[in-house]
Amino acid sequence: MSVLDKIVETTRKDVKRRKKDISIKQLEQRLEERELHDDRPFSEALTRPGISVIAEHKRRSPSAGEIRAGASVAEIVSAYERGGAAALSILTEGPHFEGSLDDLAAAQQACRLPILRKDFIVTRYQVVESAVAGADAILLIVAALDEDQLEALYTEAYRLDLAVLVEVHDEDELKTALEVVDADIIGINNRNLIDFTVDVERTYELLADIPTGKTVVSESGLYHREQLEDLERVGIDAVLVGESLMRAPQPEDALAELLGRHGGDLSELV
Repeated sequence: MSVLDKIVETTRKDVKRRKKDISIKQLEQRLEERELHDDRPFSEALTRPGISVIAEHKRRSPSAGEIRAGASVAEIVSAYERGGAAALSILTEGPHFEGSLDDLAAAQQACRLPILRKDFIVTRYQVVESAVAGADAILLIVAALDEDQLEALYTEAYRLDLAVLVEVHDEDELKTALEVVDADIIGINNRNLIDFTVDVERTYELLADIPTGKTVVSESGLYHREQLEDLERVGIDAVLVGESLMRAPQPEDALAELLGRHGGDLSELV
C-alpha cells in the first residue's frame, strides 16, 4: 500500500468519525448561514499579471516530519500576505500532517487572501464541510479518485461556489482531468505521491499536453526565483510553495525574495 493509499484510507475513517459528531444534514443547514466571500476569488488570483504564488501553511508531512514547531497560523498567513502571496493553501489533514479546519478558520480571520483547502478529499461530506468552513477552493487529487468520484466531487464543488484545483502528476492523470471534468485549474505536482520523490521537470513535460486557456499551477520542489522565471516564460500561471516558506526564519522576506522583490533566492533564507 502506497503512502497515498494509506492517507486516503485514514481519511475515510476520519470522515466517518466526523459524521457522528456533525451529520451531512447539519452541514447542509449551516450552508445557508455561511458568509460568502465574493471579494476573494481564487481563480482570478492565479491569473493576475506575473506568476502568482499560492503560499501554504503546513505543520508537518510524512516525508519531512515536523516543519515549524509552534507556528501560529495567523502570524504565518499574515506574513504571506505582506510578502505578496496571491492565495493561501491551508493543509487541513490531521493524522499525517497535523492540520485541521481550525487552521483554515484562523487563516480566514487573519487575512483577506483566497484560501484553498488542501486535503485528501474523497467524499461529498468533505466538499460540503469545506464550503461551511469558508474555503474558497478545494484540491481534488486525481490519483486518489476514480473517474466517477472525480466527476461527482468536482460538480458538487462548483454547485457550492468552490473553485477546484485538480492535481495530476502524470500523463494518464492529466488525460483524466481534461476528459472527465475539463478542469479549469490544473495543478502539476512535481512530487510523486507514491514514493514522494520530486522532479520539477514533470511540469515542463506535462505542460505541452494542456490546452490553451487553462490555468496551470506547478507544485513542489520550488526554491529559487530563477525557477519561477523559467516557469513563467513557458506559460505557468502560478506555483504552490509550502515547506520551504514554512522553514524560513522570516516567511515574509522569503516570499518576497521568491517573487523577485529583493533579488536572491529562497534557499539562502531557509
